[in-house]
Amino acid sequence: MLRVESVEAAYGLSRVLHGVTIEAREGEVVSLLGRNGAGKSTTLKAIVGLVEVTAGSVSLDGRNITALPSHEIARLGVGWVPEDRRIFSDLTVEENLLVGAKGRGGWDASRVYGYFPALGRMARRRGGSLSGGEQQMLTVARTLMGNPRILLLDEPSEGLAPVIVQALGQQIAALRREGLTILLSEQNLKFAARLADRAYIIEKGQIRWEGSMARLLEDEAARRAYLTV
Repeated sequence: MLRVESVEAAYGLSRVLHGVTIEAREGEVVSLLGRNGAGKSTTLKAIVGLVEVTAGSVSLDGRNITALPSHEIARLGVGWVPEDRRIFSDLTVEENLLVGAKGRGGWDASRVYGYFPALGRMARRRGGSLSGGEQQMLTVARTLMGNPRILLLDEPSEGLAPVIVQALGQQIAALRREGLTILLSEQNLKFAARLADRAYIIEKGQIRWEGSMARLLEDEAARRAYLTV
């Protein structure tokens, strides 16, 4: 479904990605793991056209989308949930959701509230009054309103209380059961392990390990080399 092939990317003269190759097949959850600054967020931004790809390609269902602007990539069904949330703090929860609505599909406010019932109870509250965990849920929910075929989640558990991380994991697992393809960027191995079918480990802009999540959990040497701080 989604294929990132030998991608190099840079911020100006600073090269960040050095030949990254990953893929996410339809209906699976894939985790991109790595330490802070390893290149996880840059990989996701390269997919959605927010950082310059200087070599390699990104394709969706065999179609090269590397040179497309971000809004066209979104219209093709790639939904991105940024690390820093970026909600509209002056808009209500409901208004934030309506801003994200686009395309045809099964996602509307009532369905979103079914997955995130707490948001339904806070529909008239302004986004800026929500806790960090509630804002994270709102960001995921707003992205779903765009009817994505694949969801890119950038560090969704970062900075959240354990009880909120657990609830968010349950909601992502429910989306997985619906058949939504998910690419999950994470530092939290425990969180990713509950959700992902396969994993890649990125270090200094290069993929250093790939395989099933089950195999990664058995590979202590890889975890120690690339994931421990």
